[in-house]
Amino acid sequence: MILGVRANREEFNEVKFEEGFNVVIAERTLESTKKDSRNGLGKTTLIEIIHFCLGADINPDTSLRDKELAGWIFTLDIVFGGKNVSVSRGTNNLGYVVIDAYTDWSEWIIQPDFDNKSNEARIKITEWTKLLGWALYGLIEDNRRNYIPTFRSLVSYDIRRRHFDNPFENFPRQYIWDIQVNNAYILDLNWEYARKWQLLRERKTELDNLKKATKGGQGLLASLLGTIGELENEKERLERIVDQEWTNLNGFQVLQQYEQIESDANKLTEQIHNLTNAMLQTRRLIEFHEKSLSEEEAANENRVAEIYKEAGIVLPGSGVKSLDEVQVFHKQVTQNRRNYLRSEITRLRNEISGADTSREQLVHERSRLMQILATHGALAEYTKLQQLYLSHVAELETINSQIQNLKKIEREKSQIKIERENLFLDARTDYDERTIIRDARKIFNNNSEALYEAPGDLVVDIKQDSGYSFRVDIKRSGSDGIDKMKVFCYDLMRAELSQQFPLRPKFLIHDSTIFADVDERQIARALELAALKSKQFGFQYIVMLNSDKVPWDEFNNTDFDLNNYIRLVLTDDKPAGSLLGIRF
Repeated sequence: MILGVRANREEFNEVKFEEGFNVVIAERTLESTKKDSRNGLGKTTLIEIIHFCLGADINPDTSLRDKELAGWIFTLDIVFGGKNVSVSRGTNNLGYVVIDAYTDWSEWIIQPDFDNKSNEARIKITEWTKLLGWALYGLIEDNRRNYIPTFRSLVSYDIRRRHFDNPFENFPRQYIWDIQVNNAYILDLNWEYARKWQLLRERKTELDNLKKATKGGQGLLASLLGTIGELENEKERLERIVDQEWTNLNGFQVLQQYEQIESDANKLTEQIHNLTNAMLQTRRLIEFHEKSLSEEEAANENRVAEIYKEAGIVLPGSGVKSLDEVQVFHKQVTQNRRNYLRSEITRLRNEISGADTSREQLVHERSRLMQILATHGALAEYTKLQQLYLSHVAELETINSQIQNLKKIEREKSQIKIERENLFLDARTDYDERTIIRDARKIFNNNSEALYEAPGDLVVDIKQDSGYSFRVDIKRSGSDGIDKMKVFCYDLMRAELSQQFPLRPKFLIHDSTIFADVDERQIARALELAALKSKQFGFQYIVMLNSDKVPWDEFNNTDFDLNNYIRLVLTDDKPAGSLLGIRF
């Protein structure tokens, strides 16, 4: 039970709570202006202070972060373990809480550290929340395990703040595992099953990510369909390529002078081509000379005489020599021509013979160089072959990894299916044996019928793939107001059920937001029902209200007087009327 809230500043309006039904009301006074509002008076801030003293982080949007509250220390008086405990936490010292030195903590599982200098008993916030989990919920929190109920997650259901859209959530976009684990714990189901479902979901996500990564890659691997059979075929093909490339590399002889020898061989080839072309031209010249020699004929004296006679006619007189002289001259010219052709033919044949010998030497030298090039390779060529080999080896390793991953995925997927099936059967058997679910359905049904004269349903299912599924239905649901009353009916059911467990909080706190957009008749019935149930079942109900939302004329029970349960009135006429007693 929460006994009260106070602070180290006189302007703070201390509030004390009692067993059963408690109301904090924000009231508009006659002196307030139209600009004043009940919003901002401190109803929500009071809830934030309670959470703050119970180890919550300060949210960025809460007033507790404002610089005007620097140096403030808030104290929460609470009962747990059958003993009164006063715990204080300051806005300047967020890392720990201070326990009243007169508190008996001898039986606590976590002992405070007593500071003789400051005369304070301190507990680090992380240890404080573990202690509260043990004292209020019977939790033994283990940092080595994830997806488990914790004090901070559970207490957010018992001290509701702004989020009243879903009975099974305590903040928007809450993880499915968090919803399942917490509500399974609240309804006394085996929350370990919810945790196991989350672990299976996590494994399934890892498999999906692994499969995406396996099917990724670039080039060849990106085009593979990814089935094991197709990958095995590609693996065998690459193995053959890698084996052949390895054999080629092992037999490869690197010649450091490879490029020079290759250049020399190219030069020899060019010289051979030049000699061959020159010899071809020389042979053609020999053929021409031989043809000229064969066409040379002995001097024809008669023809010479005829020519001479014709010359005499053309050139009379002393310009014409005697026929004998001309014939002698013609014979000499013909003989000189023959001798010249024979000598040229001989010279050219000797030249061809020498060129042919040189060409044979060049061909022999080039053959020797080509033999060296044929049996050796350049370092650059070897490097390229090595890079190609390593590239294929890498592809082969990737495919082997793909094959192993796909085999692992198939095994894991099959294993997950088996584990899910077994988990579903175990959870279903456990669920059927727990009678408290029938009690919870009955209480929720009665609560909703008390508000709307129509029974509502609390539905708890177990799905093989996803685990626990929770929902509530009220036949008149559809508006925001009725949806918020689903939260009210569920929470009141939880508070009533908690009395069956020795280690459950004996308090339930609602902010005024829970009655936003709710019809006045339902608000009246809800308040009456909360007052009745809290008294009947011995739990504490604390609600924040705006005075204009109090349905004074709608209460059915003539014995019910809301004024008897008001513990604090906040007004907007001046700063002193607010919770903090200041405006900022």
